[in-house]
Amino acid sequence: MFKKIILTSLALVLMAGSAWARTIVFATDATWPPMEFVDANKQIVGFSIDYMNAAGKEAGFTPVFKSVAWDGIFAGLGAGKYDAICSSVSITEERKKVMDFSVPYYKVRQALVVRNESKAKKLEDMKGKKVGTQISTTGTFAVKKVKGIVSKTYDEIGLAIEDLFNGRIEGVVCDDPVAAQYALTNEKYKNALKISAVIETGDVEYYGIAVKKGNKEVLNLINKGIKAVQAKGLDKAILKKWIGQ
Repeated sequence: MFKKIILTSLALVLMAGSAWARTIVFATDATWPPMEFVDANKQIVGFSIDYMNAAGKEAGFTPVFKSVAWDGIFAGLGAGKYDAICSSVSITEERKKVMDFSVPYYKVRQALVVRNESKAKKLEDMKGKKVGTQISTTGTFAVKKVKGIVSKTYDEIGLAIEDLFNGRIEGVVCDDPVAAQYALTNEKYKNALKISAVIETGDVEYYGIAVKKGNKEVLNLINKGIKAVQAKGLDKAILKKWIGQ
């Protein structure tokens, strides 16, 4: 009887551990449409969210999404407040020094958004002008590479777009799907703003899921899911839903 109790208890512990392993908590700065944002029903939705849900089904984990402000999102990962970051994080050599990344799941470029009357055709045309970006993003890095541009950073990209719309700044640099969302489809902005340039930096930029350095268990599960989504072509339907062709 005693042996049976021990075996039963061990089985419950293993089941609990298995259930825990199948849940991955993702931090996301849900201010980056159409990739990650909060919809009218106060739900976190978007391309990356659907992608991780699909990856979870393929790899056997349940994603849980936690809204976290971009400022501090990486520090929270290092402190163990969540398992991973699913928030349009571009894979860079600098970031790889302090965190691990999944295989890429989306190729991205930087785009310049301006008001319709602007004559700018490239980022260099913005010298002497104020250009907004979200703080600590690759858009900020791109702007700061061009001497003469006045860089203004924001906690959220939507605040930069609003300032551009109201004439407080002359341009915004952000990821191209986000630029398209604001400049081409957003009812408030689409008749006032345009994408004037796609910025070619020479480096290919990809989104990846960030995990704490050395967390192989979570990384392997996420990679398994992403690879399955890509192998089965499930990503194409997600792309069409949120970004189009």
